[in-house]
Amino acid sequence: MRITSVQAWWVRIPIEASRQHRSDFGRLTTFDAAILRIETDDGLVGWGEGKNAAGSAGTYAALVHMLNHEVAPRLIGRDPADIVQIWEMLYNGVRSETAALSGHAMPELSRRGLSVAAISAVDIALWDILGKSLGQPVWRLLGGRKADRLPAYASGGWAPAETIGEQLKSYIAAGGFRSVKMRVGAMDGAPHVSAARVKAARAALGPDVELMVDAHGTYTVAGAKRFLHLVADCDLAWFEEPVIADDKAGMAEVRAAGCVPIAAGESEATRFAFRDLALLKAVDVFQPDPAFCGGITEAMRIGALASAFNLRLSPHLWAGAPCFFAGLHVCAASPASFVIEYSLGANPMIHDLVEDDVSAKDGMIAIPDGPGLGFTIAESFLEAHAQRS
Repeated sequence: MRITSVQAWWVRIPIEASRQHRSDFGRLTTFDAAILRIETDDGLVGWGEGKNAAGSAGTYAALVHMLNHEVAPRLIGRDPADIVQIWEMLYNGVRSETAALSGHAMPELSRRGLSVAAISAVDIALWDILGKSLGQPVWRLLGGRKADRLPAYASGGWAPAETIGEQLKSYIAAGGFRSVKMRVGAMDGAPHVSAARVKAARAALGPDVELMVDAHGTYTVAGAKRFLHLVADCDLAWFEEPVIADDKAGMAEVRAAGCVPIAAGESEATRFAFRDLALLKAVDVFQPDPAFCGGITEAMRIGALASAFNLRLSPHLWAGAPCFFAGLHVCAASPASFVIEYSLGANPMIHDLVEDDVSAKDGMIAIPDGPGLGFTIAESFLEAHAQRS
């Protein structure tokens, strides 16, 4: 089996006005991603996804160009089952043969950002192909699944203090969730405004629903500490990205200042960055994004690091279908996983890009049983929303 074609598209899907929300990213009017299709000489097709923006909006012309004109020629003729070797070849670049013989990484200078986003898309698609070629779901190839359904949390929460409780309770009613996440930070201005919204949410939810908060890395260390002080009586399940990912020492300082678990990682690429988070004692929950961190291969390595440091894994899955399904398989197979992110914002990149039903019931998400990643792309929908350069 050999790779015969590689094609990426910038897929941009409009979000209807009534479902748009405003956060520190501004008002999101589209859902964007780089969607990758790899085909083999046996006629098998694998689908992948690469991201260069943590939110749903983004500009993907550069990433798509890299995939089509720089990465694709290096894949044609390769055995798609050589997943780890292809990962290392793309990561180490011109020194890949030397690195392989030496037994340690020798990456090119561009070892983060778009480079790893492109590797992520390729890796996800190759796992999809491998599963389809063997007639097995990816989770079985990763070592098996811990359950056929896993707990999920409802991810959203942008409403003001007056209506945040109503918004979060509507999530619970929609999917039976027992944990919910809301946004805080720069979108509110001062920490006391976010704190008031969190207090209102806790009052509406009562003590039995897990409540997480996500600042998108928009606080300073001092602001994050102040916020934690103001919500000390709200029993938060975690505080996500309190400060910018570039300030790992500052994140460790925030973690040490309180008793609320810290979650982070959606802005990090490769196991090396997560190793640093663990060594600095900066986080309690790793949140790699499969479409940015290095794909399924790297997400499993990151999960192994979490287990080794007695931390937990909950991937960032505000994403399109290839990334979301990749996260389901990683969570099913990783001993460190414990809860799955389920977007309650408008997400046509999951619900409309595939022909499958992607829904939560009783606060749980079913792990796919089909070969590969277990979804079918709605190719006419993809074609209608692919950007033309």
